[in-house]
Amino acid sequence: MSPRAQASGAAVELDPVIHAAARLKVVASLAPLAEGDRISFPRLQELLEMTAGNLSTHLRKLEDAGYVEVTKSHQGRTPATHLRLTPTGRAAFDTYRAALRALLG
Repeated sequence: MSPRAQASGAAVELDPVIHAAARLKVVASLAPLAEGDRISFPRLQELLEMTAGNLSTHLRKLEDAGYVEVTKSHQGRTPATHLRLTPTGRAAFDTYRAALRALLG
């Protein structure tokens, strides 16, 4: 706990699901999308400069927490994966940002 949080008597907790650097990048990249909008897996992978395996691992953790929705479909014969932040994920990110602001003062 930071000295500032100790002084105020408040324990500020950062969501460990979001706090991992790679997952924070994912959530921060999905948050600006309008409600209901999605981004393709390859586009997110390109934006974050992550390997497919690494991105998949972090997306699974976020999906298991209910923060990200993964939709798989086909475009013709090609598989397509689209991602979006769920309302739960959006609320968790808002809470995370507020907690971070409180820690930083």
